[in-house]
Amino acid sequence: MSSRSRRPTGDTPAPPAGLTRFNTADDGTARAALHEVCASRAWGERILARRPYATTDALFAASDAAMAELTADDLAEAMAGHPPIGRPKPGDPTSHREQSGMAGASDALKAEMLELNLAYQEKFGHVFLICASGRTGEQMRDAVRNRIDHTPQQEREIVRTELGKINRIRLTRIAENAEGDAA
Repeated sequence: MSSRSRRPTGDTPAPPAGLTRFNTADDGTARAALHEVCASRAWGERILARRPYATTDALFAASDAAMAELTADDLAEAMAGHPPIGRPKPGDPTSHREQSGMAGASDALKAEMLELNLAYQEKFGHVFLICASGRTGEQMRDAVRNRIDHTPQQEREIVRTELGKINRIRLTRIAENAEGDAA
């Protein structure tokens, strides 16, 4: 085999256009995009500090590592950016899209979710958080029913996992955004 055939071919795929835009955005623009993903400043600063990312998987790995490092206060800050299930933020297309499983729910199910959300929030001091994308209203109701009996420590780790899933979905949108700014 010749040395020519052993050389790198340069066929390493370029990062998606959105990821390239995120990597090269000024800190303020990138920080704002990250805040739309996760309201935790600590998480956002960790992601920002590790730019540039060669691949979306590298961005996911950084997100997972940053999520694992969040304190209870950081998690509380992240959760504060999420509306209760069944009550997406008015005018927020991301919130509406992620909670679309509740859009067609019956009035009875919506009322039950409101009651369960309030009971959960009273017990844990924060909104019930779940990666709602692709879940039906009934699946979300069943999840809150199951999780309301957890200890605060158990629930904090479940919330950490659910936030990680949500962050990956939102980061994918940044990485695949073929037009526009870093977000």
